[in-house]
Amino acid sequence: MDPKPRIIVDHRERDVLRALRELAEVDEQQLAVGDFICSERVGVERKAIEDFLTSLMDQRLFSQMEALAGAYDRPLLIMEGNPDLLFLRNIHQNAIRGALASIAIDYKVPIIWTSSSQETAQQLYWIANREQLLGKRVVGVRGKRPPSTLQEQQLFLVAGLPGISRKRAELLLRHFKTPEKVFKASAEEIQEIDGFGEKMAGRIRDILRHAYGKEASAR
Repeated sequence: MDPKPRIIVDHRERDVLRALRELAEVDEQQLAVGDFICSERVGVERKAIEDFLTSLMDQRLFSQMEALAGAYDRPLLIMEGNPDLLFLRNIHQNAIRGALASIAIDYKVPIIWTSSSQETAQQLYWIANREQLLGKRVVGVRGKRPPSTLQEQQLFLVAGLPGISRKRAELLLRHFKTPEKVFKASAEEIQEIDGFGEKMAGRIRDILRHAYGKEASAR
């Protein structure tokens, strides 16, 4: 029997979960960013048409794309449903087209279209198969291979911050030179780095300064 790829799935994705169990090994978790993890570098957000429009209207969409792009080196957005349904609600067509352009260009998140949850599951399978079985990459929020060199250990440590991919961890370390200086940096200093906005910088500071067991402020 051919080996199956492993996909980490947010437990709230019930429709896709049912179809995906027939194709891959499924690990249900509650994910802070994205809906699916296909490898250490590929995170996927799934948006049904109605969910896409609602998140565009309530302004969740772009913060989700920012978090996804920050957490994974190869972020993907799966748009599920009939594209014609995008323009049936009372939302100006230019706003919708502008949002799609911004996702692809500003956030550098490629968009893949699927027609149903079954097709979404099949697409996720092929992404995970390419990454894990062909590309020999591991699956996990941060991967499972233990870092061997000091530099790799430093990257692994900084990439443990929520929303920080290996790429962003490298930017932080190149700017601040050491993990210690990264963790001591103020939100204003973090924002000096290209690609680190106010929300992300504030979230990093919230995590580092709050006592364990206490809730940080929502961002």
